[in-house]
Amino acid sequence: MAAEALAAEAVASRLERQEEDIRWLWTEVQRLRDEQLNAPDRCQAEGPCLTREVAQLRAENRDLRHRLYRLRLCLAEELSHQAKLESAARAAAAHGEAERAAAGAQPPSSQSQEKDIQKEKLKEHGPDSEVKQPNFIKERLELFETLKKEHQLLHAMCETKENASNVIAVRLTDGKTVEGEIWKTTPYNVAAEISQELAENTVVAKVNGELWDLDRPLEGDSTLELLMFDNEEAQAVYWHSSAHILGEAMEIYYGGHLCYGPPIENGFYYDMFIGDRAVSSTELSALEDICKTIIKEKQPFERLEVSKEMLLDMFKYNKFKCRILKEKVDTPTTTVYRCGPLIDLCKGPHVRHTGKITTIKIFKNSSTYWEGNPEMETLQRIYGISFPDNKMMKTWEKFQEEAKNRDHRKIGKEQELFFFHDLSPGSCFFLPRGAFIYNTLMDFIREEYHKRTFTEVLSPNMYNSKLWEASGHWQHYSENMFTFDIEKDTFALKPMNCPGHCLMFAHRPRSWREMPIRFADFGVLHRNELSGTLSGLTRVRRFQQDDAHIFCTVEQVNSDTR
Repeated sequence: MAAEALAAEAVASRLERQEEDIRWLWTEVQRLRDEQLNAPDRCQAEGPCLTREVAQLRAENRDLRHRLYRLRLCLAEELSHQAKLESAARAAAAHGEAERAAAGAQPPSSQSQEKDIQKEKLKEHGPDSEVKQPNFIKERLELFETLKKEHQLLHAMCETKENASNVIAVRLTDGKTVEGEIWKTTPYNVAAEISQELAENTVVAKVNGELWDLDRPLEGDSTLELLMFDNEEAQAVYWHSSAHILGEAMEIYYGGHLCYGPPIENGFYYDMFIGDRAVSSTELSALEDICKTIIKEKQPFERLEVSKEMLLDMFKYNKFKCRILKEKVDTPTTTVYRCGPLIDLCKGPHVRHTGKITTIKIFKNSSTYWEGNPEMETLQRIYGISFPDNKMMKTWEKFQEEAKNRDHRKIGKEQELFFFHDLSPGSCFFLPRGAFIYNTLMDFIREEYHKRTFTEVLSPNMYNSKLWEASGHWQHYSENMFTFDIEKDTFALKPMNCPGHCLMFAHRPRSWREMPIRFADFGVLHRNELSGTLSGLTRVRRFQQDDAHIFCTVEQVNSDTR
C-alpha cells in the first residue's frame, strides 16, 4: 500500500505545480488586460498583436485547467482504487482467519504445500538465501506509472483537438493497401485482419523502413512489412527482448545495476555490476527458472518516450545508465521499455510480450569491464539463447554438444598436446606431442614461403614506444599492448610485426632493382587481451603467426597481390 500512497503523493505534487502555473498565467492575463485598457492609443497603433497574445494565454490557461481537472480525476480514481484494495485485503484476511479456525488441525492443501516448496527452492537458489526486491525497482516503477498517465492524458487532449481526417493508408509488401486510423491502428491489427496465425507468428514490424513494435500505433500513411524469426533483424529483436527478460531476472536475483544487454550473433547477454561479487555457473539454472516464470506471466513490453532530465532522475541509482544518458544520448528525449518490474533505457523495438519467447536457455557467464576498458569497473556478463520453437532449441543444444566434443581445448588435454595455466593466462604450454605438430606446421609454412620467394627474418620482441607512436599503433592500440618502463623510456612487447619490418626495410638505402622484397616472420607476438575474452587457442595473449610483408613498386602491386 506504500507504493499507492507514494504514487498519490507524486500526482498531488504535480497538481500543485499545475495550479501554480495556472495562477501565474492568470496574473499574466490580468497584467496584459490592464496594459491594454490603460494604453488604448498604443494598442490601436500596434494593431491586434496584443489581443492575439491575450487569446493565446487564455487558450493555454484553458488547456492547463482541463489538464488539471483530468489529473484530479485520476487522483480521485487512484485514491478510490487504493481504498478498495485495502478493504478487499482486510476482508480476505478475515476470511482466511475464519477458514483456518474452521479447518482446525487439518493438514495444509497440496497447492499451499507446492507454493511453500517453490519458496524454499527460491531461497536455496538465492545468493543471500532469499530473494529481496531492491528499493530502486519500486521507486522506478512509481515514476514510470506517473509519466505514463501524463502521456496518456496529453495524448487524449491532442485527440480532442485533432480536426483532420483520422484515416491513413497502409501499404503492404504484396502491394495491397488497407485503411487504418491514425494513432490507433497498429501493425498487429493489420496482421490480424489478414490472418490471426500471421499476427501471432510475426516477431516485429517494419514501418517506412524503420523497425516498429507490433503494438505501437501508426502515426500516418505507412508502408508495412511483417518480419518473422527467420529474418535476421527479427532474430535480433527477439533476442533483444530475451535479454530484457534476463535483465529482469538478474535484478531480482542479484539486486545489482544493469549495464548493457544487446543481442549478439547467436543469442544475447546482459552485463551487471554487483561490486566484488562474482557470478557462479551454479546459479545459471536458478536464473533460467526465473526467466521461465517471467515468460509464463506474459508481461507486455511498454514503450514510453521520456525527457533526458527525467530519466537521469529515474536512473539516479545506476551510474552506468546515467553515463549512457550523458555520453550517448544527444537528444532532449529518448525511450525506455518496461516489462514487469524492469524498466530499461532502450531504443527498441521488442516483441509484444514476454510470452512470445517460447523457450530460453541461460548457459554461460564471464567477467568483463565497462565498455571493455580495464581501468573501469568489473562487470558480470551472463549469456543466453532463445527460440520461438522447441525443435530449434533442441537442434541448438545438439550442435553445442557436438561442438563440445570437438572442442580443441578438450582434445588438447585428452591427447596431451597442450594446456593453459592461471600463472600465465592466455599463454599456451605446448607439450612434446603438441610441439611436434606445431613444428610440423611451421616447416610446411616455410616450404610455402620458399616457393613464393619470401625470405625469413627474425625481429625483436620489444620496441621503444616512439616506434609505435610513429606507426600510429600507440594512439589506437596502446591499451592492448604490454608496456613497461626502462631507464625513463617506455617500451612495449610487439603485438604485430609491421613496424619492425619497416625498420628492417629502411635500415639502408634501397634500389628499385631489389623490389619486390618479401619478408616472412614467425616472431612471438603479445596482445593484452581482456581476461574474459580468452578462449583456448582462438583468443590468446602470446602467439606466433605466419606473418609477412611485401615492399614493392607501384607497378608491382597487382602482380604481387593476385
